Amino acid sequence: MKAKFRISNFQFQRSVNGYKILYMIAKKHIDPFIWLAVSSSIIIIAFILFPLIEMVAQPSFADLMDTIKDKDVISSIWLSLYTSGTAALISFIFGTPFAYLLARKNFLGKKIIESIIDLPIMIPHPVVGIAILSIAGQNHWLGQIMSSIGIRIMGSVTGIIVVLTFVGLPFYVNTVKAGFEAIPSRLENVSRSLGASITSTFFRVTFPLAWRSMVVGLIMCTARAVSEFGAVVIVAYHPMIAPVMIYERFTAYGLKYSQPVAVWLIIVCLCLFLLLRIFSVQKKHST
Repeated sequence: MKAKFRISNFQFQRSVNGYKILYMIAKKHIDPFIWLAVSSSIIIIAFILFPLIEMVAQPSFADLMDTIKDKDVISSIWLSLYTSGTAALISFIFGTPFAYLLARKNFLGKKIIESIIDLPIMIPHPVVGIAILSIAGQNHWLGQIMSSIGIRIMGSVTGIIVVLTFVGLPFYVNTVKAGFEAIPSRLENVSRSLGASITSTFFRVTFPLAWRSMVVGLIMCTARAVSEFGAVVIVAYHPMIAPVMIYERFTAYGLKYSQPVAVWLIIVCLCLFLLLRIFSVQKKHST
């Protein structure tokens, strides 16, 4: 009996000591700043997710199905994807060599050029729309030239693509520039030393190593362009892209008719976000 009592007393004492050790570890290692960081993280995540979850949950499944059957909704979402994809393609064609130049060359005024690239991110987007109309109107020589050859900016798909390229280009250039900078320049130097030209080296060495960054840049540019509203609504209210249709239905009919369209646009953005995460993870593993 005494032996059993000693064993149980020993086990109890050991458990008590274990709790004391855990308490000392917790008291020693968990700094108050950690609690502040955790609580701040919870607040921020709730701040972002709570309104979105509420908006997605409020429309019924029947409302969502009726909305996606609406030809105007399908047309606006398709136009958003088409114009955003075209803007991303333009950014790819012109932004790739520009990003390579910024990544590989140091020249006078480079910091100023990099700051100019970031201007569309900082400028209020209605200002972007007004600025584009300022040079595309009949009172400007460039607008007169475009009008004479049949290019119309205001109220056209072309105008939407111009706006979306303007706001999405910095995301592509900065992403691809970072991708080029991550590639060791010695690989290009070896190719050049073997007699390859700059063009051949770029397409045979640099491009295959940086293509994931380009894909990520294209997705980021497309995602940014899909969500643009402020500049588009000034340059081209019609034809309606999805954000403009959401605004139009909200002002005309209220939340009930605007929420289902917003939910479908969120789904499109989530798909782009998923693609971005997939290629970003693969990019990290490859490096």
